[in-house]
Amino acid sequence: MNRSFTCLRYMVFLLLMPALIFTPVVGGTSHAFSLDVDKRVAPNGLPVLQVERHNIPVVMVTLLVKASPLSEPADKAGVAYLTSKMLTEGTAKRSAAKISEDIEFLGASLDASTTHDFTTISLSVLKKDVDKGFELFSDILLNPVFREDELNRKKALITGALRQREEDPAFVAGRAFIKEVFGAHAYGRLVEGSIESVGRIQRDDVLDFYRANYCPDNAILSVVGDLTPQELNALVGKYLAGPSGWKRTCPAPQKVSGNGNAGTAPSMMPFAPAGLRIVPIDRDISQANIVLGHLGIARSDPDYYAVQVMNYILGGGGFASRLMRVVRDERGLTYGINSSFIGNKEPGQFEVEVQTKSASAGAVIDEIVRQMEQIRTGEVTDQELSDAKAYLTGSFPRRFETSRRIADFLAAARFYNLGDDYIQKYPDYIESVTKEDVQRVAKKFLHPDRYVLVVVGNQKQVELPQPQPPQEVR
Repeated sequence: MNRSFTCLRYMVFLLLMPALIFTPVVGGTSHAFSLDVDKRVAPNGLPVLQVERHNIPVVMVTLLVKASPLSEPADKAGVAYLTSKMLTEGTAKRSAAKISEDIEFLGASLDASTTHDFTTISLSVLKKDVDKGFELFSDILLNPVFREDELNRKKALITGALRQREEDPAFVAGRAFIKEVFGAHAYGRLVEGSIESVGRIQRDDVLDFYRANYCPDNAILSVVGDLTPQELNALVGKYLAGPSGWKRTCPAPQKVSGNGNAGTAPSMMPFAPAGLRIVPIDRDISQANIVLGHLGIARSDPDYYAVQVMNYILGGGGFASRLMRVVRDERGLTYGINSSFIGNKEPGQFEVEVQTKSASAGAVIDEIVRQMEQIRTGEVTDQELSDAKAYLTGSFPRRFETSRRIADFLAAARFYNLGDDYIQKYPDYIESVTKEDVQRVAKKFLHPDRYVLVVVGNQKQVELPQPQPPQEVR
């Protein structure tokens, strides 16, 4: 990406937004800013993070619960996702229809979602309705009943969506890729589970998962908006941490590993592939959907920032990346190609995704591997390094453009232990990356000699790399 354009976009953003959320740090770098975060712990052990924003009368609430596929049994994959989706499907005093009616009446939004690492419950409500919004929020959190009929209806919706997604070659390729990279680890499964595993989940499974994971000392509350600390304390005390509030303590952490096996270590490193593994999936389509990659890096790894710079240059930088320039612009083999490192609680994946004509698949795969090798063995240019830093530091403030994004970010940053000064230090983390760092992490985290390759397409027309021992074609 052109640096002057990036800097201009960043400056425009700073001109528009600083009065709303950012506090410039005098004497620091030009990118430095901070958020004034009020941190405390409620009497029931619930960590509370708050940022006051009184420019608009809206309040955003994010509750992060450490409940995810990492803590569910493999044979009941999807129970973490299903539990979160059932929270708004009925409580002891409200039916699912009544919950929807109350949300609509307030003009609010209330939702729950699950990732590979955690579950979030999000509330957006006007200041004038914040008391009613917190009452509704606490009701679905503390009093879900998981009615059998609603559970079966939700299971049918999930399995129906999974069947529908089978028609999407990109979905099929992505699912096969994570399964091959992570094996039996939870990251190798869809968060929603499979049609088979969802079918096995019973109401008692959801209840057991809820009781084992939804506790105040296993959660983080983040609130951003038009509330003073005194007002928020009163709401938390009334609805979440008071005498009739959220007091339950979770049982001791379950001995469920990342691979879903009870009785083993709390967490295990994901499966690491050896050699080249090729997964061809035959579909009568004209475009081949390709995913190539391997095990990546954890979010907490000190090399995370150097990896982000390296990946921007390789394939994460859109039209500025090497893969886009060579595969798209110079060779005309695709409309788009990108690479990414997914930094999770445990090491996630590195992957390159691309669609191309079936007959061009072999050429694209060869070029991806060649570019991986080149960035490992050759030095990046000053311009490449400068452009990557400019984009990563310049785009960083966009993560905080809205109160919703700030609330979500604060909870996730606390979950990943990024530190209270992460926002201030992020630009320095990026700016400190050198050309030597880029080459070092490329050698450490890119493996052009041992990767997983998934190709969904017309296999009669696709030319795959020729397997040699210890390579393997499945």
